[in-house]
Amino acid sequence: MSDLSTDLVRRVTTDRHQERNYPQFSSGDTIAVHVRIKEGEKERTQIFQGVVIKIQGSGIGRSFTVRKISSGIGVERTIPLYSPFVEKIELLSRGKVRRGRLFYLRALRGRAARLETELVTGSARDVGDAIKKETVKTKEEPAQ
Repeated sequence: MSDLSTDLVRRVTTDRHQERNYPQFSSGDTIAVHVRIKEGEKERTQIFQGVVIKIQGSGIGRSFTVRKISSGIGVERTIPLYSPFVEKIELLSRGKVRRGRLFYLRALRGRAARLETELVTGSARDVGDAIKKETVKTKEEPAQ
């Protein structure tokens, strides 16, 4: 009985969200998320740039957490992937990590918090695997 109801929920929710053309990213990658912010009657776009420390969920409920350092204070934001407020996601660099959840970055500061990364250039920043990417290996500090 539970398989039938789970399958029904999955079929209904897959049609609800429109497929977005976001780049493929994973934990450790540095991304810039363009989020629409509404303040009173005005609306503006704010860029939240940082390291992806967690991706969770599936289907329409998929979300990811981005961490950045702002004025010396760590700021994390969990963003639903299919939120109508997410305008665009840019992939800035790919991080070389060996685990899926990077909670250990919360305890690290400065140079210790840097990940080994590959810079992503060209149109691969906006759309994942559609066009070839050039990579340059560097050591990068999490976005501030």
